[in-house]
Amino acid sequence: MLVSFFWLVYMDIRIWLLVVIMLPHQFFKLLADETRLRCLLLIAREGGLCVCELTHALQESQPKVSRHLAQMRQSGVLVDERRGQWVYYHIATDIPGWARKVIDGLRDSNCLKEQYQEDTQRLVHIDDKSCV
Repeated sequence: MLVSFFWLVYMDIRIWLLVVIMLPHQFFKLLADETRLRCLLLIAREGGLCVCELTHALQESQPKVSRHLAQMRQSGVLVDERRGQWVYYHIATDIPGWARKVIDGLRDSNCLKEQYQEDTQRLVHIDDKSCV
């Protein structure tokens, strides 16, 4: 029990430090991977998505999507929320202002909407809403 408490405190401090100390080169390195960028764009546009919705929209395997989401969560860019058996991801509210502006700019970019239009269309036309 005590070990679990200290592990949670360690993880909270670690995440807090990553958020507070995140530098632009770390943030852009995180977004240099196309799968992470596509996940972030969809989450930013929708306000939050579960793993099953992202795997369907991106047409990627669940382990691959989950691994990339975990990296963004560990960096402090995303937060997760468990609802029953499903895990939903949202943009963290405490990211640096400059990072929020970059995400908002990516979200609002018309050329990126066209570039990743198929991801959005697959999300809109998702047949199985079992995770919602």
